[in-house]
Amino acid sequence: MDSKEMNIKEILKTVDHTLLTQTATWDEIRQILDDGIAYGTASACIPAAYVKQAADYVAGKLPICTVIGFPNGYHTTAVKVYETKDAIANGAAEIDMVINIGWLKDGRYEAIEDEIRQIHEACGGKILKVIIETCLLTEDEKIKMCEIVTNAGAEYIKTSTGFSTAGATFEDIKLMRAHVGKNVKIKAAGGIASLDDAAEFIRLGADRLGTSRMIKLVKNADDGAGY
Repeated sequence: MDSKEMNIKEILKTVDHTLLTQTATWDEIRQILDDGIAYGTASACIPAAYVKQAADYVAGKLPICTVIGFPNGYHTTAVKVYETKDAIANGAAEIDMVINIGWLKDGRYEAIEDEIRQIHEACGGKILKVIIETCLLTEDEKIKMCEIVTNAGAEYIKTSTGFSTAGATFEDIKLMRAHVGKNVKIKAAGGIASLDDAAEFIRLGADRLGTSRMIKLVKNADDGAGY
């Protein structure tokens, strides 16, 4: 195995292989699951309505991740908690929740932290990633969310849904790494367009990558098309 191949394998271990489009069908999701298993990704991130079917299909061979309060984040806390409990009961191993961005801009920091705590409790020991939608935030708001996520006890802070005005940036990963607590990991998501970019996100401190493109890029590289 050459160093390039090893690097690709290491990148794929960090990938939440993602399909969250509104038109996603079971056949498309099943392909995501098959590829996630074949290429050794960290998880498959799919819509909540497919979690039970997906969990049954993979039979423990691949962690299933789903999204809560997605993509706008302005569901009530009670709805988000219910969504989380339902997803876990259906077999989800990881939960990616969206914060209430309006609350952040209103300065309702305690409400945001309480919501994250409630959802984390509903996860029952499963991994919680908190999506803060960095493209809509000021630098001060991003720093504040690093503090809130750390205090709330979530396992990850995540840059983006991939459904807003922009996705992850190298600058945001550097900022998060400087301001989150030592027990909080970082997920970069949205717009990760190349294996080189993926490797740079990891080098800067991202522990997970949320992307729908990596396996396609790897397949192209395997076919000699490069990336």
